[in-house]
Amino acid sequence: MMYPSHRTHLSSGELFRRAEEARRYLAPCRVCLRACGVDRLAGKTGVCGIGAKATVASALAHHGEEPGLSGSRGAGTVFFGGCNLRCIFCQNFQISQTAQSPEYEPEEIAAMMLRLQDEGCHNIDLVSPSHVAPQVLEAIARAAEQGLTIPILYNSNGYDSLDMLRLFDGVADIYLPDLKYGDDSAGTWASSVDNYVEHAHAALKEMYRQVGDVEFDDDGIVRRGLIVRILVLPEDLARVHDSLVFLAEELSTRVWLSIMSQYYPAHRAVGHPKLGRSITPKEYETVLEWVDRLGFENFYAQGMDSVEVCRPDFEKDGVFDFGDA
Repeated sequence: MMYPSHRTHLSSGELFRRAEEARRYLAPCRVCLRACGVDRLAGKTGVCGIGAKATVASALAHHGEEPGLSGSRGAGTVFFGGCNLRCIFCQNFQISQTAQSPEYEPEEIAAMMLRLQDEGCHNIDLVSPSHVAPQVLEAIARAAEQGLTIPILYNSNGYDSLDMLRLFDGVADIYLPDLKYGDDSAGTWASSVDNYVEHAHAALKEMYRQVGDVEFDDDGIVRRGLIVRILVLPEDLARVHDSLVFLAEELSTRVWLSIMSQYYPAHRAVGHPKLGRSITPKEYETVLEWVDRLGFENFYAQGMDSVEVCRPDFEKDGVFDFGDA
């Protein structure tokens, strides 16, 4: 199969057709599962806080993603502003819960992607694209037209519309979704969404249908496939075992997992009675035992020091402290 996938749609005009179809979802807005119904093309905003133009907080070579994604030259990460969830513990709250990031036209976002490719990044890592999927598709089309050839990595919170995901079929090479919760109760009080699990499960099934199991190049860099992130919360508030059972039984034990220990109280979780502390080594080890017991073959694990090094600060040029350019 030719990689990256989006190159196969460029010459036929399919990439721009997809972007135009996605744009129609902006008014009334049905881009994400919230389906707020506002006219974003007229500048109105719904839950995500974003109107007609996508906002970008930072675009840089990111060395802190999973090893197969960051490699030696970094993931070409584009951090979009706004979000369709309202997680009280969001580590990116500086950009996800406000509308302060600058707006950009698709041509300008395409230029960011091409710059990251020129810097040697292994992929274009689209962080929080769910609510700006139409703008992102147009940017990818314009970048591909100008010579973008590295894989597209769709890095989301898992609360994705199937309509939007289907427009990314043959465009996204790698999916990196969160699977935040194993039952809906935590999603309701921690992310202000009532039906996270059902929709996230459907989204992950669609992602897996599109890209399948992870494939690496000769240098150990991911070129295609699904990697599911699971952030371990204190007292197993995320009900991780339920998520793992879903993945094992309804996707595959071959699916790559990224089991994350980096939780720390951020945003409105500071001082929270349930979320106001980091996790313990025992809580993390218990999840890894479940991964092993359920027969998963492939996973990334973090050291407990990740709680200190994986702290973004979007007021700094480099965002992170572990070697970003």
